[in-house]
Amino acid sequence: MILEVAILNVVPGQEADFESAFSCAQKIIAAQRGYVSHEVRRCMENASRYVLLVNWETLEDHTEGFRQSEGYLEWKALLHHFYDPFPTVEHYEPVPSLKTCN
Repeated sequence: MILEVAILNVVPGQEADFESAFSCAQKIIAAQRGYVSHEVRRCMENASRYVLLVNWETLEDHTEGFRQSEGYLEWKALLHHFYDPFPTVEHYEPVPSLKTCN
């Protein structure tokens, strides 16, 4: 499983509108092939900053499947105008060598 991590800096004063738009947009991402789960968290130190965490089955499910889908165009129209600057998006994979100490 791959974890997508996106830091979302929302234009100050538009947080409520962003959260409302995201409520609709999350249905789009949840319907995508390879989608597993997601969560959004709001920063406690900066109320205009959020982190979006999305679990995908594979990297390609996000980078090729979702980003090249019709749904992405709708996602983009709903959300991208809230961001300043545009989000940093990175992907993380499990570290199999990390095990519990005995």
